[in-house]
Amino acid sequence: MSLFESSSSDRSAGSATASPMVEMLIPIWQRLLQRPFVGIEDNFFDIGGNIQSADMLFAEIARECGREVPTATIFHAPTIAALASMLEQPAIRPFSPFIRLKGGKEHPPILITHGLGGRARFSELAKHIHTAHPIYGVQARGIDGREEPFDRIEDMAEFYLEALKELQPEGPYLLIGYSFGGLVALELAQRLSDDGKEIGLLVLVDAYPHPSQMSGRQRLRLSLQRSMRHVSEMRRRPVPEAISYFTGGLKRRFALPGSQGRGSRPVPGSRLSLAQTTVQVKEKAYVALARYQPRPYAGKIKFVKSERDEYFPGDPVPVWANVAAAFEVETVPGTHLDMVTTHFAGLAAVLTRYLKESLLED
Repeated sequence: MSLFESSSSDRSAGSATASPMVEMLIPIWQRLLQRPFVGIEDNFFDIGGNIQSADMLFAEIARECGREVPTATIFHAPTIAALASMLEQPAIRPFSPFIRLKGGKEHPPILITHGLGGRARFSELAKHIHTAHPIYGVQARGIDGREEPFDRIEDMAEFYLEALKELQPEGPYLLIGYSFGGLVALELAQRLSDDGKEIGLLVLVDAYPHPSQMSGRQRLRLSLQRSMRHVSEMRRRPVPEAISYFTGGLKRRFALPGSQGRGSRPVPGSRLSLAQTTVQVKEKAYVALARYQPRPYAGKIKFVKSERDEYFPGDPVPVWANVAAAFEVETVPGTHLDMVTTHFAGLAAVLTRYLKESLLED
């Protein structure tokens, strides 16, 4: 059983063969997740865990063990058995940027690149993609708090390509990029192609370059579209809420004190907590987004856009026309956010079809 895979076990949480580390972890998990029983092979996120409770878990581990460990460890060791095994080691080795989201025995694997926050947040989406190929999420450097995050997409791609030599040294490569991750996936595809590697599939999901990389007409149209969205949002709110919405937008736009935008800092906590590292990774990602200028790509790009989102261009074709040699667009239900979190059935179905078509061609 892989450390990345979720399962339940018939081994009792109180098994006589359990190690002292397992015995220490069991009551912590039960208390944080408010469960009377936790199997040592139960996946933390499948039984109610989330990013906040993960930070709390590792804060308790630090108190119990006198050892500070990155919260990001939970992505690589999401069960009590796996986590105990890792904590029993004298030192935790550097993590791979590839997180297995779904198991599979076929080759090649499927890679889904991270968004601005850097985490591989696509577990539920991966479960609904019907394939016998394993699915990996690509996680940003720095999410564990032990290394400095990158502020250039080119550096991100180079880092992932070096790690990819161990996971998948040869193609065809199946790349999916959501939002900011679409730019990372594009850069990966370009560099792999430059090295003579085969790209079996490149899918961008609601992924766009920074507005500064768009034409003046596209920027104007996008600005008007976003302004109309804000006006519509204010009209449907009571006056006090509308005023608060407007002033909050001004604070975020001009980085005024009290804003909760991309430059905001989390509450004090461990430098290895996800509350801290996610903000640091996201700040660098915004810099990388503003810097990145997509190069022409000789292959085909399949683009999936959300049906209901007024923050991004309504038509991606003019944005990408000068980049992609071949470009296809498909629309799925939902907004930019819920298409990968709660209403992912439509996106999962489209990705399943793309993968089947690509693998049949190969």
